Amino acid sequence: MATHTAVDARAGTVFRVVSGNFLEMYDFMVYGFYASSIAKAMFPGDNEFISLLLSLATFGVGFLMRPLGAIVLGSYMDKHGRRAGLIVTLTLMSIGVLLIAVTPSYASIGLLAPVLVIAGRLLQGFSAGAESGGVSVYLSEIAPPGRRGFYVSWQSASQQISVLIAAILGVVLRFTLTGEQMDAWGWRIPFLFGCSIIPVLFWIRRSVQESHVFKAQKPQSVGDIFRSLAANWKIILWSTMLVTLTSIMFYLITAYTPTYGRAVLGLKPIDTFWVTIGVAMTTFVMIPVMAAVSDKVGRRPMLAGSSLIIALVSYPALSWLVTAPSFGTLLAVEVGFAVLYATYQASLVVTLTEIIPPNVRGTGFSLAYSLSQAIFGGFTPAICTVLIHITGNKAVPGVWLSVGAVLALVATLAVVRSDNMRVGKVSTVAS
Repeated sequence: MATHTAVDARAGTVFRVVSGNFLEMYDFMVYGFYASSIAKAMFPGDNEFISLLLSLATFGVGFLMRPLGAIVLGSYMDKHGRRAGLIVTLTLMSIGVLLIAVTPSYASIGLLAPVLVIAGRLLQGFSAGAESGGVSVYLSEIAPPGRRGFYVSWQSASQQISVLIAAILGVVLRFTLTGEQMDAWGWRIPFLFGCSIIPVLFWIRRSVQESHVFKAQKPQSVGDIFRSLAANWKIILWSTMLVTLTSIMFYLITAYTPTYGRAVLGLKPIDTFWVTIGVAMTTFVMIPVMAAVSDKVGRRPMLAGSSLIIALVSYPALSWLVTAPSFGTLLAVEVGFAVLYATYQASLVVTLTEIIPPNVRGTGFSLAYSLSQAIFGGFTPAICTVLIHITGNKAVPGVWLSVGAVLALVATLAVVRSDNMRVGKVSTVAS
């Protein structure tokens, strides 16, 4: 009975911690899904390509604030606690979501509209800089021995629920509203839904207790945190390279899919949302499964194997897709990518919590994740749009994905030691 009670308590804690993480990814997803509608409402222009590119670039701009948020909010977590930091990130995130949801269109207020949208994205990016890191670190610190990978995996799994709900809303809206209605006001509905659940998320997250690992640490100043961070710069660099693949791949197979399927492949918008639902369901199931496997076999085989396969198959898979674009081929390619992504991501997040020292774990994790997201992930939709426009090759996003896979493979072979990164052992890294 006591064992069941402990398990239930841990499960409840995991749910409370990842609840705010849901909002972060949900908002990023709906912006990516409705980029073309937001472009028409907030970034109008005579050139449809330029209008869409401005909207996608604004999607990426939010990621530029992530490194700053990682440093400021990450150090706040390392000084004041994981729980306190998670409350702050949720507050800032909520303000950003609300700002985008209620900003009038360009036709109503002119240039102030895109300015306010960009401000909302910057605020969201600042808060997101430490959200994923804070959640992952907290989960790693409450996990029982031998199950750290499985526990930490729920940070990523919760994001797939965000993708799933955003995609389901997309399907419902496509069935109930016309294209003109979507462009005029329909795109705001998913953002308003996100706003409506904010009070519930605050209520849930306020009940989170501080992790025992943080309580056991000696109090440290912000100066101590930054000095330790500087002393561990090599680990942060390798960690950033490890995150590169997941940064590119996640936004390629989720946020960019509706735009790619509709604007590049000429498929029906409803089909692209069904595919995104399939991707979200696949990753939600596979990430915890693969994380549990990594607890048994180690992180290195999972990271190296999946990144190598991704590097080899990305361009051929997209070449096959653009040769015969259809709902079936898009679903097959995206779900295949989702399995590979889940395999890599399941080991990646817990690996970062194992190779970064505890006293700067919140700041270091958040900084590495945010730097990679800012450089590679957030601008992936815009980069793919530009590459296709310049080369005329609709499969060229596969090359971009392979670049990320190669960087991840190099980092894995250089820094990850799988023999220690399992069964709750303290990890070591290459010097």
